[in-house]
Amino acid sequence: MASNTDTSVLELTDDARQVVLDALAAEAGTTELALWVDVRGVESGKYTYDLFFQAVADADDSDAVLLDGDLRVVVPARSIPRLAGARLEFSTDNGGGLVMVNPNAPSAAEQAPGVPEEIVAQGLEGPLALRAIEVLDRDVNPSIASHGGRADLVAMDETKGVAYLALSGGCQGCAMSRMTLQNGIEVSLRESLPELTEIVDVTDHAVGENPFYAN
Repeated sequence: MASNTDTSVLELTDDARQVVLDALAAEAGTTELALWVDVRGVESGKYTYDLFFQAVADADDSDAVLLDGDLRVVVPARSIPRLAGARLEFSTDNGGGLVMVNPNAPSAAEQAPGVPEEIVAQGLEGPLALRAIEVLDRDVNPSIASHGGRADLVAMDETKGVAYLALSGGCQGCAMSRMTLQNGIEVSLRESLPELTEIVDVTDHAVGENPFYAN
């Protein structure tokens, strides 16, 4: 297990550090625990995070183990490049809470898992993609927002008319997401965009608030 004082991977503001230390003080075996910060996945084009207390001894040699004041922070190896230069802050908005300020953005491949690279490379600036985004923002997302859901276009094959969607929030991992996609989202998109030949769900339903696929 490597340990260092380099906070270039992840920095905590004073307020955020104190919030974490206060929470850590309520845990048993405090001296053995560290704050683990891991990138969980991608949602709505942004990274999502897991923050939890776990034994610092569980860290591998490839993980970053940081000493930030009186707090030890572990960043798993897979998350180090995704968090480089990030800052954990405490915000008083919406009742207060920890907020990650991350200069890094998910790559196109991370946002559109399983989509051919040549399709991802087309971007979302084509006429069909722009119209699909408009339909999602205008007709679809206001409707599914009532149960915390969201649908985003992550890739579009402008030539073949294939749209690749990612569901997040309450729709990610929800057992009803397939019905929502087929009976709601697809209907809205096809009514407005008759050029669409296929709509592909690239969501990782093994994670999310209500996962229904086993890991």
